[in-house]
Amino acid sequence: MKCATCENKECYNGKDCTGIGEEIKQEYKGEDLKTLVVSTSIESEFYMKKTRLEELIIYAKRMGYRRIGIAFCIGLEKEAKVIHDILSEHFEVSSVCCKVCGIDKSSFGLKRLRGDRGVEAMCNPIGQAKILNKSKTDLNVILGLCIGHDALFAKYSEAPVTTLAVKDRVLAHNPLAVVYSGYYLKRIRGSESRD
Repeated sequence: MKCATCENKECYNGKDCTGIGEEIKQEYKGEDLKTLVVSTSIESEFYMKKTRLEELIIYAKRMGYRRIGIAFCIGLEKEAKVIHDILSEHFEVSSVCCKVCGIDKSSFGLKRLRGDRGVEAMCNPIGQAKILNKSKTDLNVILGLCIGHDALFAKYSEAPVTTLAVKDRVLAHNPLAVVYSGYYLKRIRGSESRD
């Protein structure tokens, strides 16, 4: 499949280009069907009216979730506190910083950002997931975890995972800005970004 390069997007009008549509429909049952129904209702009721954070609150309430977990990057600690406080008005909230457990990068021979520190704690997405698992969260929210760390967190999380913000240190955590900026788009397609 190369849907991104398709010019017609006839699926929008009901065409099944895959031949597995009927089979896939059978997968939507139980909690998965409830998630689909709730998500679709939020989309139709609040399209262009609510922020992602507002939608998160509505979604979690309609799903009947009581415990929300936040796995956040230490670089977004101020934002994490504000979000923790807002979500705490509606739910029981647990939050876990990426540096949890304070494991030194030298434990795994990882590259350091700064060589002048005695200990440089690594990001610990598996630890974040396991701690939130112990808290028996109903839904976990990723807030700015590094690329790859977010994948590990999602892999080890027992609760469903949604993303509130992704990390992009260059573009103020708005990675799509590269697509909208002629300068960055040209740069990323050039030799400068290739390994």
